[in-house]
Amino acid sequence: MMTVKFPEGFLWGGATAANQLEGAYQEGGKGLNLADVLPGGKENRLKLLSSTGFDFEIDKSKYTYPNHEGIDFYHRYKEDIALFAEMGFKTFRLSIAWSRIFPNGDELEPNEEGLAFYDRVFDELAKYNIEPLVTIAHYETPLHLIKEYGGWRNRKLVEFFERYVTVLFNRYKDKVKYWLTFNEINGATHMPLLGLGFSPESEETRLQDSFQGLHHQFVASAKAVQLGHEIIPGSQIGCMLIYAPVYSFDSNPENVMYAQQEARIFNNFCGDVQVRGEYPSFIDRYFRENDVNIKMEDGDLALIKEGTVDFISFSYYMSRTDKKNKTPEEIGQGNLIGGVKNPFLKASDWGWEIDPIGLRIALNELYDRYQVPLFVVENGLGAYDKVEEDGSINDDYRIDFLREHIKAMGEAVDDGVELMGYTSWGCIDLVSASSGEMSKRYGFIYVDKLDDGSGSFERSRKKSFYWYKNVIATNGEEL
Repeated sequence: MMTVKFPEGFLWGGATAANQLEGAYQEGGKGLNLADVLPGGKENRLKLLSSTGFDFEIDKSKYTYPNHEGIDFYHRYKEDIALFAEMGFKTFRLSIAWSRIFPNGDELEPNEEGLAFYDRVFDELAKYNIEPLVTIAHYETPLHLIKEYGGWRNRKLVEFFERYVTVLFNRYKDKVKYWLTFNEINGATHMPLLGLGFSPESEETRLQDSFQGLHHQFVASAKAVQLGHEIIPGSQIGCMLIYAPVYSFDSNPENVMYAQQEARIFNNFCGDVQVRGEYPSFIDRYFRENDVNIKMEDGDLALIKEGTVDFISFSYYMSRTDKKNKTPEEIGQGNLIGGVKNPFLKASDWGWEIDPIGLRIALNELYDRYQVPLFVVENGLGAYDKVEEDGSINDDYRIDFLREHIKAMGEAVDDGVELMGYTSWGCIDLVSASSGEMSKRYGFIYVDKLDDGSGSFERSRKKSFYWYKNVIATNGEEL
């Protein structure tokens, strides 16, 4: 068994999103965004995320809205950052809520209160020498841009996004070096509500509208990369993908071919555009067979070519196993992805299959394809945690999950992969994006908030907190 060796300066830390932890949804001049109208509860949220015709209204007579409070990071960020520092974080991935900076999204001037809040957060991180890793757009499209413009289907959002990133880069140029443009950009075709800020009018229009919206995001991302390099010399700006290796269910060549095609569309398409700077040849046939016609403006392709990212960041939760002809009974659960059950893998409480070796496969596939630095910015286990009578939380299942995935990363580094860092998802308990639940917990830090909204919001350290602290202290040598 190898001894895991990570590079000097490896960026260990944790990852979050503003809409899942900040709360204070109407404080500090913030406008409403997508997450503010998404109800809590697995059945409610998943139904909306996968259906058509969502109305983007708040109805408190029918639903609860856990994102409105999150875990109150807005008021408790100093306490939380102190806990991250106690664990030894080298980096903290957070997102900026677009509607804190531009409440409607289309204003000409930003909201100073929102800008000042993130100044305070970055200053607090700097106090502990924690490097911020900032996601610019993380499922937080301002509600006005959704209702008035139709979300990213509308080319006008490129202009609004450019104004937004220009303000961010100028304001935080001395505080933030690492940036990510769009969170899990390739998940947009599966759930355009989250990434693109629109609910499909019908299944027939889903692909056309989604890929048109993606094109607008590719243009916006390329502009952001160019602006970032210009305004912040030495900055590193990455894309952010969901990555799930696709295994063929068996050795039937038809299934192998199907798995390869699915992997190219889901895993490779967005990466090819954002890293290589061009639409890959394989997408032409897919567009033709699915009646997708992208409307581009002169200069778009040149801009995309010139605005390629510096590194690839990605989330890895599970692999995907698939075959060409499957019955509804065979379909498994997953993070925005389908597939069939893999008989060789166990699953989490939410049905997500656990596959540490898949992370090594993912890292090798990505590095072989692109030869740019990689950064695992989401990985973790959503699970039910039990608070013992003495207040302790013995989450050995989480430790086991993370240990095996970190080992797999070490193997990939030994394979020759250039890996920048690792930020475990939901390093502090927060509202689940996919199910709107607090009970689906990922954190090293327990937050006393329940699905019904009750709780003291008090923070406490789980067993995994101390384990991860030692992992960081030994640079991954003691797992």
